[in-house]
Amino acid sequence: MTIRLRNSMTRRVEDVVFRDPGRASLYLCGPTVYDRAHLGNARPTIVFDVLFRLLRHDLGPENVTYVRNFTDVDDKIIARAQETGRPIDAITAETTEWYLEDMAALGTLEPTHMPRATDHIADMVLMIETLIDRGHAYAAEGHVLFSVTSFPEYGALSGRSTEDMIAGARVEVAPYKRDPMDFVLWKPSAEGEPGWESPWSWGRPGWHIECSVMSKALLGPAFDIHGGGNDLLFPHHENEIAQSCCADPGAGFARYWLHNEMLLVEGKKMSKSLGNFFTVRDLLDRGVPGEVIRFVFLSTHYSKPMDWTEEKAQEAERVLRRWRGMAEEGGAPDPEVLDALRDDLNTPGAITHLHRLAKAGDGAALAASARLMGLLSPALGGWAEAGDADTVVEAVLSARRAARAEKDWARADALRDALLAAGVIVTDGKGRGWEPGPGFDPARLEELA
Repeated sequence: MTIRLRNSMTRRVEDVVFRDPGRASLYLCGPTVYDRAHLGNARPTIVFDVLFRLLRHDLGPENVTYVRNFTDVDDKIIARAQETGRPIDAITAETTEWYLEDMAALGTLEPTHMPRATDHIADMVLMIETLIDRGHAYAAEGHVLFSVTSFPEYGALSGRSTEDMIAGARVEVAPYKRDPMDFVLWKPSAEGEPGWESPWSWGRPGWHIECSVMSKALLGPAFDIHGGGNDLLFPHHENEIAQSCCADPGAGFARYWLHNEMLLVEGKKMSKSLGNFFTVRDLLDRGVPGEVIRFVFLSTHYSKPMDWTEEKAQEAERVLRRWRGMAEEGGAPDPEVLDALRDDLNTPGAITHLHRLAKAGDGAALAASARLMGLLSPALGGWAEAGDADTVVEAVLSARRAARAEKDWARADALRDALLAAGVIVTDGKGRGWEPGPGFDPARLEELA
């Protein structure tokens, strides 16, 4: 039951050897809670959810600890509070619940721990003091900065030299910095901003120190797998490594690093200027089931850019409806599906095996294998039960046939339009006479049935 993963640190797919045999520890950098999660935010959550499910299957649920944090103090949150006039804690509480609701709609399990940065400020101060004492950080004008030159291994994760990092990043130039690459561990809070007492100023932590402290608090100074989107690889994860390894020399911090590639929409980078920016909730409110979103994500390997298209979503909906109609209880995950997932989370390969099970009519193995991947779960909403859908659609089709027989063309046309609006494709004379199409929603027909 060896699991292999693509380790960003070594740039190789490696056999995973857990620090504590038979037990796994994972940390995923979670959201900054100031707004709805956009579609790209969901990708690392789904990737780590599949890994979490696989490890729970292989090692037992009690032997897997998964931590995903909430950043609830940040410049973006402060800016949102100033824009809206709302208290920061009200904004973070609301958007945290939004995130949990949206991720649940995508079929993700809740992690073992979901720490909030503001609950760990005291530990952040302690780690910063340790870094200063060991010569890796310095105080200046109420700030504390990490000295990048004090950690010779800096840049190993991203594979960049310091010169390349300066050239490729927006480095804040400040007179209190000894070196342009030094990054903030603590900074003063302006009037009206949240702050905490510290030896250096009334202030708040820098972003990077938060994850170093929260992972240590819940997993210890060394754990197995750390990850996120590849946009976090530099500088966030590079800085985490520097802080953590200098605060706890010899511990090693994370053994494996897992990064997913970015999201495209219809072949283009998602951006508000292109009009193709949308949140998970936007899709859910448009009637796209969360399971469909998840299926589209899993159809592309996490290490490759994923292109969200309407065509993919429609095909995913057709496949999932067909599979739901044949799923049976009492099966076990198919060995080939498990092998695909253990081979660097090869979800496209696993889906190929699901198609094979469906073609063979093995509804029990199909259901068990799909549920291991977070698909075909009875708990996922957004779907009408197959039997109910058939009853409603057949009733409207019968009424349409009756209207046509009576030459009531106006009513027949109105019922046809209602069927189209509900995503029903009428195939008169073929099989049962209809099939679900894009946006299939038989609940819209209930008043007509």
